Formats: sequence, structure tokens, C-alpha cells
Amino acid sequence: MMQQQTITVQTQGRATVDITTEIEALLRSNDIEQGLCHVFIHHTSASLIITENADADVRRDLENYIAKLVKDGDPAYLHDQEGADDMAAHIRSVLTQTEITIPIHAGRLALGTWQGLYLWEHRYRPHRRRLTVTLTGT
Repeated sequence: MMQQQTITVQTQGRATVDITTEIEALLRSNDIEQGLCHVFIHHTSASLIITENADADVRRDLENYIAKLVKDGDPAYLHDQEGADDMAAHIRSVLTQTEITIPIHAGRLALGTWQGLYLWEHRYRPHRRRLTVTLTGT
């Protein structure tokens, strides 16, 4: 069986948003016990990551690290139509991921004990982000 749904996630600006529970709710509503869950984000200034879910300092450290790596408002950027974070957000999404595939086992995402699935918003302003979730399995 294959199911595909589009969901919308509201962000509050630059930060990570835990979407694990929302994706697992889709699994339960589609009654899939084993298979694959593919998540794709339809944007070029936000991304998807799997990372530590127990200590928020990990996500803060990731943000601090990438902020040093990819500077907002760098004068070398030509693309800045939407502000200082515009090109930096695009670079961040290229360095991370726009899609993730996770195994499904026993009706749940087969994540490690301390893993969560996150949407990483790279823009300063809040955005409504569209994700396509494709579930395949039995």
C-alpha cells in the first residue's frame, strides 16, 4: 500500500520544529506496520534533519555552528532580495536535506532512542512550510 499526504507546518522563525509526532500520527491513521516513510519539504530556505531529541542544547549548538559557517548578509552574496537571511537560508538548505526516508517498524518511525525528525526553518520570519509525506508498506 502507498499513501501520500501533504501537510503544513507553521514555523515561528529561525529554529527547529519537532515534526516526529505529527508524522507518526499519519502512520497510525494509515495503519502501516512496516515499510518506509519519505518526507519532502517544498521550500529552498528550510530543511529536514534527524537529530537529538532529548537535549535542546544540541539543536542550539547546530544553529550556532551553521551561523558561523553560513553568515547572514555576507557581502559576497548576490541574492538578497528578501533580506540578510535570504541567501544564507538557501545555502543552509543545500548543506542539510530537503528529503528524508525513515524505516517504519511496528507502526512507528524506526528512529533511535534519542532521535527526532525536525523541520529546520532558516528564515528569520515565520513561514507556513509544505511537506509531502509518502508512506509505503503493509
